Amino acid sequence: MLLSIALILMAGMSAGWICKKLRLPSLIGMLFTGIILGPYVLNLIDGTILGISPELRRIALIIILARAGLSLDLNDLKKVGRPAVLMCFVPACFEIAGMLLLAPPLLGISMLDAAIMGAVVAAVSPAVIVPKMLKLMEEGYGTDKSIPQLILAGASVDDVFVIVIFTAFTGLAQGGSVSAASFGQIPISIVLGVIVGGIAGALLAKYFEKVHIRDTVKVVLILCLSFILVTLEDDLKNVVPFSGLIAVMCLGILLQRRRSAVAGRLSAKFSKLWVAAEILLFVLVGATVDLNYAVSAGGAAVLLIFGALVFRMAGVFVCLIKTRISWRERLFCMIAYTPKATVQAAIGGVPLAMGLPCGNIVLTVAVLAILITAPLGAFFIDLTYKRLLSHCLPDRQ
Repeated sequence: MLLSIALILMAGMSAGWICKKLRLPSLIGMLFTGIILGPYVLNLIDGTILGISPELRRIALIIILARAGLSLDLNDLKKVGRPAVLMCFVPACFEIAGMLLLAPPLLGISMLDAAIMGAVVAAVSPAVIVPKMLKLMEEGYGTDKSIPQLILAGASVDDVFVIVIFTAFTGLAQGGSVSAASFGQIPISIVLGVIVGGIAGALLAKYFEKVHIRDTVKVVLILCLSFILVTLEDDLKNVVPFSGLIAVMCLGILLQRRRSAVAGRLSAKFSKLWVAAEILLFVLVGATVDLNYAVSAGGAAVLLIFGALVFRMAGVFVCLIKTRISWRERLFCMIAYTPKATVQAAIGGVPLAMGLPCGNIVLTVAVLAILITAPLGAFFIDLTYKRLLSHCLPDRQ
């Protein structure tokens, strides 16, 4: 196990460095490192690590969302207003609609199977988007109109919405029914996540004000609370809908609001943690990829993914109608909302595990969506942000 961890970190870091030298996103190297080291090619990753891979990926996601919360100023988000709410669900709805229109003729599947596939593919990847938006905020690109904050917040809530939709569709495929109550879980999950995370953040801010402890200890406390919040989501899923990941982000936001100087220092600490967490996340996502599935899907699946992305981009455009965001900035938002990785890796194989007839093709399309959109989305964000966004000097605390 220890050898596998060393191999993951060293090979992932080296491949990421090579990609950076080639002016490609480092996550491309990490993804392909996972594919090569994973069970479907060289099989060099210990089975114990693969067994806990979902938990390790979740820890990495917690780290980046905590960092995002500590860097997100609510005042900036309030400036955006309506589009910030619409970005949480409208682009995903457009992409699911695109799947419903395109998947049956292209892949010969039923409308229900297409709906399940759309729910898997429609989630955007915070693991790709959040670090990119934080970088833009640090460099001062698009911050005059709060564009990175808009994308960051939308990407964090988008996943909750899509996972609830996915649960509803798979329940229907297993002979259940979809009720208004199941969709009502979405706003309840988000609101409870905001409330619980906000309370936890306010209590931490008060504690940090009264008790002097090192910043490193504060980071450990935030991580422990975050793990508890995410575990609560699992424990309460049959009782009350609750989004642990949104709670983690809101914890950071409240800390930033109450203790901004401390939040700035803690964000820098989390940035250092992300160096290792990023490698683990993307190498382990790559390790889930079975190239045989990808090859078997053929050109139709690739065409389907790009077609659905067009619908997603149209959804982003609709969210930004009647805003002061320029056409160039809207184009950037449309590009920045395309990468997929974490949710697809987490739920892409669920229909197959359930024994649904669409399981194989859903997993195949999910894998291809990761391979195509994660590197391309990251690449085009890096390529276009300086050209499409206005630049202003970031505030220094």
